[in-house]
Amino acid sequence: MDDQTIDLERLLKLRVVVGRVGEMDLAQWWNTKGQLGPLGAAVLSRGMPRTHYFAQARSVFAVAGQRCDQIFNPPKSVTLWRLPDSVEERFDARWEHWLDNAKDWNALFEQVAAIKSPDLLATLRSFDLISDEDIAALAELHLSTGARAVPLLGVFAGSELELTLLAAGFSRGSSGSLVVPYARRGDE
Repeated sequence: MDDQTIDLERLLKLRVVVGRVGEMDLAQWWNTKGQLGPLGAAVLSRGMPRTHYFAQARSVFAVAGQRCDQIFNPPKSVTLWRLPDSVEERFDARWEHWLDNAKDWNALFEQVAAIKSPDLLATLRSFDLISDEDIAALAELHLSTGARAVPLLGVFAGSELELTLLAAGFSRGSSGSLVVPYARRGDE
């Protein structure tokens, strides 16, 4: 896998949108309620006026990742919240740049806070994060393991389509019923 090809800004957007849709006041997949919504912004902006959106996101990412691990955590796999170490290291290193330029992300976080529907595919489409071709590829994926997971086909290579499917695969669940999209790692 050439992890240098992964668009980290797009990955951040996918994680933020899925994180918001999965909250308890929308799809009810993980135990945060409006953390990425207006309430979370109001609470955290007092103490962190410039970087509160990123603090909100980091919190939801951690809770979502832990909840997904509780539901389905196969060895030698990746999820939207747990990508190969080299990708996560690049993502964490980029985080500092995003914090330094936090105002550039305000519009995105404000749009995310305004999400009112648990319909993940419609939301991803409204943020221009999924195409008709991606939706067709998603339709080819099937639930497995007691309807708790959605495996991607093949070994994870870090393509834009794979990242999109790791995000959009959550839509195969329903409100209050989390399914975890995952892919096998090829490095072990």
